[in-house]
Amino acid sequence: MEAYIKVLCILGVLAFVSISEIHRVEAAGECGRSTTPDNEALKLAPCVSAAQDENASVSQSCCAQIQKIGQNPSCLCAVMLSNTAKMSGVEAKVAITIPKRCNLANRPVGYKCGPYTLP
Repeated sequence: MEAYIKVLCILGVLAFVSISEIHRVEAAGECGRSTTPDNEALKLAPCVSAAQDENASVSQSCCAQIQKIGQNPSCLCAVMLSNTAKMSGVEAKVAITIPKRCNLANRPVGYKCGPYTLP
């Protein structure tokens, strides 16, 4: 009887782990498991004016955030094309120029971002 209970406990733990792993994979998006592109877009508030006007200067705080998010090019792209960015008046065609305007050495040059390519 004791062996039967151990087997049931082990099966229960395995089932729980399997279900939690499936949920984790489904919940992972461009920006990872713990956030969404819309949430990440909020962190780019210092970039709004630079994302609306290609001639506007890019602040140091904007470049710092772009550098963090830009470590994951698919997240950066999703953020620039997010609903939050659009509602903030961000023009994707201008926003994709920000990493270059920040002079980031490790920017994702040539990365396809929707209909745009990062310079």
